[in-house]
Amino acid sequence: MSSLKAKIQGEFEQQWRGMLSDYVTAIAWSPQGEIFAACSAHGEVMMWLVGEGVEGISLLPGNGESLDCLAFSWDGQFLAATGQNGEVKIWRLQSQQPELVSVRKNDGAWIDRMVWSPNANLLAFSLGRIVQIWNAEIGELEAILNFNTSSVLDINWHPNGESLAVAGYQEVKIWMAENWNDEPSLLPVDSASLMISWSPDGRYIASANMDRSITVLEWENPNPWMMRGFPGKIRYLTWSDTATKSGAPLLAAASAEGVVVWEKKSDDWEAQVLPVHQDTVRSLQFQPQTHLLASAAEDGWVCLSNKGKRISQVLDGAANGFSCLSWHPQGHLLAAGGNNGELIIWKKGKRGQGFGKK
Repeated sequence: MSSLKAKIQGEFEQQWRGMLSDYVTAIAWSPQGEIFAACSAHGEVMMWLVGEGVEGISLLPGNGESLDCLAFSWDGQFLAATGQNGEVKIWRLQSQQPELVSVRKNDGAWIDRMVWSPNANLLAFSLGRIVQIWNAEIGELEAILNFNTSSVLDINWHPNGESLAVAGYQEVKIWMAENWNDEPSLLPVDSASLMISWSPDGRYIASANMDRSITVLEWENPNPWMMRGFPGKIRYLTWSDTATKSGAPLLAAASAEGVVVWEKKSDDWEAQVLPVHQDTVRSLQFQPQTHLLASAAEDGWVCLSNKGKRISQVLDGAANGFSCLSWHPQGHLLAAGGNNGELIIWKKGKRGQGFGKK
């Protein structure tokens, strides 16, 4: 891999480097790209303001209990974090100093799924067999969705915010936000749905399943596509936000050390395998408005590839492996977190300013 990296010198170069005290569990950019935030397995939460130096703002110092979910609300007004101890903490950011405005306690529940609505300040998070919908604007619980047949394994809002998909044993249930009390629509799964992802245009929903398959359903089309033959658990699903010539976006999945990218051709999906990583791939994401795919893995490499076909650049900086990555909303910055607490941001083109406090 080192020889490959030496041959591929792309457009991105390291701009900034920071550290957390433990494994970086999640990173996030605010919707406007003005704030970068990260949390760790030690329970700390930090944020940095783009273009303000290199000193960060500590939101939580860490207490040894892992935080596994970190997300900004759609308007950047709130930042939420949750994890091992079952507490959902929400900070209001639009003030001189971030303010902790809500702590929702759920004793004995390790929360590992949490996501904001794409167009309202509604926060959905899993609690065993149920999903709670928290209204951050008024600080009240808006709905409780009961999956019934198993623990909730994943949750994902439709891109227009009109519905919420919930994954679990043998099915994906889709509730409409207009009336949470209505019976949900059902997407059957042969085994269990471990992870779900809507395409940004809202046309397709993909389900990564326990039997090492992926189900792709086109909305209002009763016949799903099935992708099989993965070497292990499917750990990540992601869609491009731009379509190919067929009119459909690209779908990428990570399983073991492999990355597979599907492109829709006529009425079928054509797979392209990217056999570059030498250890488990932990995160995948397409650059906004392009088909450039970034993949981060335990081998200590972040690989950039066009449609998963040709490697354009290999980035490093976390000797014991990367745990997560995230593109800036404008696509000119790429951030990644490491297993030893490393935080690295690369920039396309010339070096810029760092990140810091207000």
